[in-house]
Order: sequence, then structure tokens, then C-alpha cells
Amino acid sequence: MKTKNKISDPKIQNIPFLDLKLINRPYEKDINYALKNTVASGWFVLGEEVKKFEKSFAEFCGVRHCIGVANGLDALVLLLNSSNFPPNSEVIVPSNTYIATILAITLAGLKPILVEPDLGTYLIDPTKIEEKITRNTKAILVVHLYGKCCEMELVLRIAQRFNIKVFEDAAQSHGATYQGNKAGNLADGAGFSFYPTKNLGAMGDAGAITTNDDALAETIRAKRNYGSGEKYVFDYQGLNSRLDELQASILNVKFANLEFENFLRKKIANRYLSEISNPKIILPPADTSNQDAWHLFVVRVDNRYKFRKYLTENGIGSDIHYPIAPHKQLAYREWNNITYSIAEKIHEEVVSIPLNVVLSEEEVNYIIDKINKY
Repeated sequence: MKTKNKISDPKIQNIPFLDLKLINRPYEKDINYALKNTVASGWFVLGEEVKKFEKSFAEFCGVRHCIGVANGLDALVLLLNSSNFPPNSEVIVPSNTYIATILAITLAGLKPILVEPDLGTYLIDPTKIEEKITRNTKAILVVHLYGKCCEMELVLRIAQRFNIKVFEDAAQSHGATYQGNKAGNLADGAGFSFYPTKNLGAMGDAGAITTNDDALAETIRAKRNYGSGEKYVFDYQGLNSRLDELQASILNVKFANLEFENFLRKKIANRYLSEISNPKIILPPADTSNQDAWHLFVVRVDNRYKFRKYLTENGIGSDIHYPIAPHKQLAYREWNNITYSIAEKIHEEVVSIPLNVVLSEEEVNYIIDKINKY
């Protein structure tokens, strides 16, 4: 893949955290052609482009069903409210995640039960799940945060013992694998986001649900379309949440390159892991089995403000995923006085450094050098 011309003098590097215009530039011609054909077809909702994407992504994940929806939040909401759980049933979820994971549970009329992560992986700690299970627990919603799959064998073993469902928030894990199976095919169902910044990103909001459960898939297909499986016949109180033809046509163009782009991400991540050697910087866990999708490369540092200021002064962009833990958000003010110390530590220390497919070798060298000199 061609990349932009790089500044030759490393002293005046300006490396943005993410440049979506540059990332999408190689696809510009094919996307314009696809959009032109879609417009000419005159069919814009639940047409052939959506069917094509659903088929391709289902095969990619190794599942029987993929249902395209409007966004990643709706994907999780539809998964949960199509599972026939009684109102206020409990859903176990990690205490460190993007707020959409929590919102999905409450929007589905269910109760989130927060479980602390493992500080070494940033993923839900399976050893802390069982103590939170009650007679009202109906599901565990794991989050494959930053592109790394959870320890699903342990999670599924617990779920089987208590006869509860397991769902995946796979919004950041397109193409990630666990023990040979891809994210989206590790539990009872999964929700994906194709927000523009994702490994497979649309040019607007888009999402999907994957599952091997035929009955669940049929219900979700109806519920994404107002609750209608047949025109003007409504069996459910559903949503208007459909992946549109224009976004599907863009995803169909970019999907063909997903695995190659994930390969490029892994190469950069492996360089960071092996070459960043500053004791002030805590690196993410190594991908010893080459399974991670590396949506983000997230380090931890004691004084995040000082570190980000240093990066900015040296022309290196950064971001924070995420600065405030869900239980400290005003949206969930009833939790504000509760302490989840591990989640709080993670949310207070994390910094995401550039990791994307248009980074040049020179830029990666520069980032590593500057971080090692911090």
C-alpha cells in the first residue's frame, strides 16, 4: 500500500495519531465506483450490498449469520433485548470499557454488574466473575478491548456451569482470534462497530451482529427493521437500525484488505513491544500467539499529562482510550462513589500511541526513539 511522502528531517516530524483521509486514500477510486453503482441502483436500504457484506463477514468470522445494523451500540442492544431476558436481569461486564458497552445493557432494560479487569491484560478477569453471579444473572458481556480477545475458555466454562449466555463486544477486534476461532465466533453472539476509526471502518456509523443461533438471528433481523420480518407486519417492538447500502458498499471495498492491514498493524506493534525499553512506560501484553488485531497500542505511564505533552512537543500525536471510567461518568452518577480501583488506575494512566497502516518505517523509528528518550 502506498503511503504519503514523509518529512526527511526527524527533528520536524509531525505524526498524527490517526489520519483517516490518508488511510482511506488508497480506496478512493474503488469507493467512488461502488458508491456510483449503488446510487444508480436506486436501492438504498437492505439491498444487495448489505447482503454481500453480511455473507462475506459471516464467512470471515466463521459463523452462520451476520446481521448488518446502524452502529455498534445498536448491535449490542439488539443482542441483549432479543435474548428474552426478564426486565432488570443482571449482565456481567468489565468495569473498564467504552461507555457504549454499559449503555447497551441499560438501554436493553437490564442491570450492569461491573467486574474488575486483569491489570496485566486490561480484559475482564475471569477469576472475579463467579463471585458476582446471582440468581438474576443472565449473561456475561465480555469486551475484546484494544483488539485482544478475552480468556474465553475460562469465561465459557463459568457460563456453562451457571447456564448463562455469553456475548462479545467485538467493536475493536475485527480479525482477532482466540484458539483458532475469530472474534464474533467465540460465544452466543457478538456486536461489531465499523466506526471510521476501526480496523474495518466505514465512512459513517455502521455495525453488525454475528451469531450461530438461528432463532436469535431471525429475531434480530426483524427487530433491526422496526420489528418486522414481513412488510407492514410487526411481531416485535423493534428499532430502526439497518446498515445502509452506501456504507455497506464502502465496507465491501475495504473488507478485502482487512487481513493485510491487520498484518501491518501487527508488524508495527511487534516493533513497539521489542524496541521500546523505557522503564517509565508500561507496554501492553505481548501477542505471543499472533492473535491480536491491534486496534490500538495502549501504554501506561504515571504522569500522563507530562508524557502526552512531551509527545506533542516532539510532533507525535496521541489519544486516551478512555480518560474516565464508566462508573465515574455523570451518566451513571449512582455509581460515582463506588471504587473500582483497577479500572480507575487503567483509565488514569493509559495513553494510545500511533498505530495504523500508513505509518512509515521512518516514523516508527522516530516514535520508538522519542519514547525511549522520555
